[in-house]
Amino acid sequence: MNTSPKNVESIFNPPPVHMVGDGFRVHNFIPGIPQLSMQRMDPFIMLDYNSRYYFPPTDNPRGVGVHPHRGFETVTIAYHGRIAHHDSHGHSGTIGEGEVQWMTAAGGVLHKEYHEREFSKLGGDFQMVQLWVNLPAANKMDKPSYQAITRDNIRQITLDNVRIELIAGRFREWTGPAKTHSEINMANVMMNADAELALEYPSTFNTCLLVIEGEITINDTHKAVANQLVLMKNDGESFVLKAQKNSIVLVLSAEPIKEPIAAHGPFVMNSRAELIQAFEDFQDGKFGALED
Repeated sequence: MNTSPKNVESIFNPPPVHMVGDGFRVHNFIPGIPQLSMQRMDPFIMLDYNSRYYFPPTDNPRGVGVHPHRGFETVTIAYHGRIAHHDSHGHSGTIGEGEVQWMTAAGGVLHKEYHEREFSKLGGDFQMVQLWVNLPAANKMDKPSYQAITRDNIRQITLDNVRIELIAGRFREWTGPAKTHSEINMANVMMNADAELALEYPSTFNTCLLVIEGEITINDTHKAVANQLVLMKNDGESFVLKAQKNSIVLVLSAEPIKEPIAAHGPFVMNSRAELIQAFEDFQDGKFGALED
């Protein structure tokens, strides 16, 4: 089957840093950049990027205290450092380099996340991505769940001078381990200098690339360097990455849900009435209990 080229729409520098709690020093690409609105990037409704940063040792782990979520999933991808998680439905876990926490908040959960204790005591480089992935209306009030996707679980694909860590969706005949509620492709692509990789996704899928390390060209026409995000047009299916130096690229491509988005703070629903209900349920203690 012949495909048409998918071209670059825009390349974005990282927005100014802000702190989330005292443990996450992030650039908010989605929806912080106007061209990367929740509607444009659907179902990726938030992308916070903690670019590589050294945190000095401390006996008091940095992080974010107890907070609620409803209506979507949080996906945390670790590149450097270790992060721990607890929620009000009894789920907990710790992930390190190359691992993923995939929490489905769905009908409502209290959540806290923080630097793992031993990492905090030693200090070190910390680099993470956190995505919020929207849920279809039919799944927004499902029971919360949690997937700890360790290095042992992630599909490792080795090609010529390229290694792909497939988290979700498909790459050629391979499938990633994450269970998703809509069609989502998510992978870390590790490329040696001068390596090339052809990727293909439906033209209707919203697709972007975050350069974690290194420098790449896309279709031999556009260059992107570390910490930049590349937004692809919805004009074709296939594009080619080439690494100018050893590089790591987070590739995201997903079918938009195409439902109304009503978002406020930690809640993402389909209507204002559902947002009001979420606040009321949270205040009434219906999200469970979790110690700070």
